[in-house]
Amino acid sequence: MFPSRELIQIGFLASLAAGLATGAGALPVLFTRQVSERVFDVMLGFAAGVMLAATAFGLLIPAIELGGIWIVVLGTIMGGLFLHLADRFVPHFHFISGPEGPSSKLSHTWLLILAITIHNFPEGLAVGVSFAGGDMGAGAALAIGIGLQNIPEGLAVALPLIREKYSRRKALWYATLTGLVEPIGGLLGVSLFSLARPLLPLGLSFAGGAMLFVVCDELIPESHRKGHERAATFGLIAGFVVMMVLDTVLA
Repeated sequence: MFPSRELIQIGFLASLAAGLATGAGALPVLFTRQVSERVFDVMLGFAAGVMLAATAFGLLIPAIELGGIWIVVLGTIMGGLFLHLADRFVPHFHFISGPEGPSSKLSHTWLLILAITIHNFPEGLAVGVSFAGGDMGAGAALAIGIGLQNIPEGLAVALPLIREKYSRRKALWYATLTGLVEPIGGLLGVSLFSLARPLLPLGLSFAGGAMLFVVCDELIPESHRKGHERAATFGLIAGFVVMMVLDTVLA
């Protein structure tokens, strides 16, 4: 078992690396303004599959083993409700569905950043909480998985900004910025739950519930919106399998 201080450092750095993958995913905007809608939907499906497997194998099953089913039921519901309330009461903007939450005078760019921030925070939290348990393999697998699914998210931020006449460098910067909330969530998760270990099952399941909300409310509907449902579904299966293998090999 690593000392708490070292655990906190590792959890923070792992969630930072996962968050920076959002910027890496936006790098193609330096060379192109278009990505095939079919390819993009497959990427979103892949991200959804990674998140589903990470939620199941990296968060909920370990939480059940540590704390039993009922604490996990409670944590999962709490995580979903947290994202629902944040989605409802924090002003933000989706290029697909438009503005959501209360009205705001913020620019579309900052409202978009808020939208991605709402959904990236639980991913960072999940990485931090997974390291708080002291299992480096499980934490690393989850961090790699979150990083993989952040790649299409970065592209999802940058491409609309390009279409809105932002420069390529600004689009890349804003996409990277949206991922930097993840180390904040990671630091909170690993700090709180490595010091209060009896709460670890609740933290794992809370992060799992929040990630389930993102998958069901955003990723799957968006990947099916443009008529590429079957391709996106196979992308989801591929992402699920990749994350399942990662969790098995590294854990």
